[in-house]
Amino acid sequence: MSGTSLDGIDLCLTEFKRINDEWAYAIIATSTIKYSNEWEEELRNIESKSAVDLVELDFKYGTFLGAIAAKFLSEKKQHVDAIASHGHTIFHQIEKGFTYQLGHGTSIAAVSGVKTVTDFRSLDVALGGQGAPLVPFGDENLFHSYAACVNLGGIANMSFKKNGERIAFDVCACNMVLNHFMKKYKQSEFDFNGEYSKTGKLVPKLLSELNEFEFFKLVGPKSLGKEWVFEHIIPLIESSKETLEDKLFTFTKHIAYQVASTLKSNDISNNILFTGGGSKNKFLVEMLKAEGLQFELPSVEMIDFKEALIFAFLGLKRIIKETNTLKSVTGASKNSCGGAIYLP
Repeated sequence: MSGTSLDGIDLCLTEFKRINDEWAYAIIATSTIKYSNEWEEELRNIESKSAVDLVELDFKYGTFLGAIAAKFLSEKKQHVDAIASHGHTIFHQIEKGFTYQLGHGTSIAAVSGVKTVTDFRSLDVALGGQGAPLVPFGDENLFHSYAACVNLGGIANMSFKKNGERIAFDVCACNMVLNHFMKKYKQSEFDFNGEYSKTGKLVPKLLSELNEFEFFKLVGPKSLGKEWVFEHIIPLIESSKETLEDKLFTFTKHIAYQVASTLKSNDISNNILFTGGGSKNKFLVEMLKAEGLQFELPSVEMIDFKEALIFAFLGLKRIIKETNTLKSVTGASKNSCGGAIYLP
């Protein structure tokens, strides 16, 4: 799994068992591989390059992922039935009918020697869906004891049951924006524990402008792409005359407000599972509690690897030809079994 924050590749070695129609999982090993400066630069800028460059990088990145997977399995002395690779999202333009995740499955399978499942989103988009979020299928099957599951990743998203159906949607930009400004102005990968943001103060005008985007008035299914964030959110924050710490304080408040107000508008304020890198941002967590939410954070392993765990589950479901994408979540015309399978 490689998220929009470009903080690295998450690997999660998982075993699944079905017992009386209920799925159980065990996490055997995990690892995060940080991107080199060269890889981060290539992934950050590829959408502005040529079609030939994109295709070349697709296979090159797949080879890179296959080598990482093979090394991980060798170090753990493990053999697996399959690799499920989400890849790295380059384009997510549902209004134009496509989504694109980098990391070609042929390269992963060839280098690793393991059956590989990739391209989990395209079928749902072809069926009229958003192609996102897909993690709620795992929430429904593996984490259904929680009232809601919230991922504070590059983009914050959530899922919960409503009228007997699992629904889910993207809520707002999250770590993607905080990391962007920390890297650009502070030469730091991220704001550790939100300590820099915490030194600022609220800018009411900026907060109001952030919350006024039409996206926040829409009901799900809805999804956000990197392109939208860099077209709307980043320029708005850049244009503010306030200090960087005031901007980041205000944006953190925006995240907490959007997440909390969305949950509370659906009568959810406790028994919430928070995961994703933002769950380790102590300042953001304080902001969420200040909004009246009651929750306990899970283990660091679950915070970091829940998405990778669930994509492994989606890969399993694709291989056994069972539904792994819910129309109630994505807005597609029907449930589907998404993913392309490549044999080594």
